[in-house]
Amino acid sequence: MTDEKLLLNRVVDGDTDAFRKLVELNHKKVIHICLSYTGNATDAEDIAQEVFIEMYRSIKNFRNESSISTWLYRLAVNKSLDFIRQNKRLKRGSGKVSSMDKADIEKLNITNKQLASDTIEEEERKKMLYMAIDQLPDRQKEALLLSQIKELKQQEVADIMDTSISSVESLLVRGKRKLKELLIKHKEEIF
Repeated sequence: MTDEKLLLNRVVDGDTDAFRKLVELNHKKVIHICLSYTGNATDAEDIAQEVFIEMYRSIKNFRNESSISTWLYRLAVNKSLDFIRQNKRLKRGSGKVSSMDKADIEKLNITNKQLASDTIEEEERKKMLYMAIDQLPDRQKEALLLSQIKELKQQEVADIMDTSISSVESLLVRGKRKLKELLIKHKEEIF
């Protein structure tokens, strides 16, 4: 039995120290997923808190069919999407570039030694990319963020999205195709 499963069993039995430890083990992961949806660190923190409250309330109903991490990712995604819908914050280019953390920037192969003009140009490309991602349908956007930005395996993405691997593959193909169309359209509008 894994450490997380042992902690989970202790939490079910009412051990608050075990709950605190579970939160510590998963806090950064939950914050990152919330941040990738909201683009705002304060909102991500608030949503993460809601995720852990929900986890505590429903932990007795956890069926151990997936890992605790997958369950928390699913909660984080759902709470983030609820937040966006409730606050109508789904605006094009809603600060995604400024809220990217160092790891996300490195994943996009951006170097710190670029000339100033190259840096500005690269920032514009990232801004256009995130504006286009924001225009994707929710499920395609979710699959792309989890798969490409968070670099999760397709099985993990399928578990988080509560769907099959083939559905994830289809969402990724359609999402990438739509993203390409949006980026080409935006480039044509500029030039």
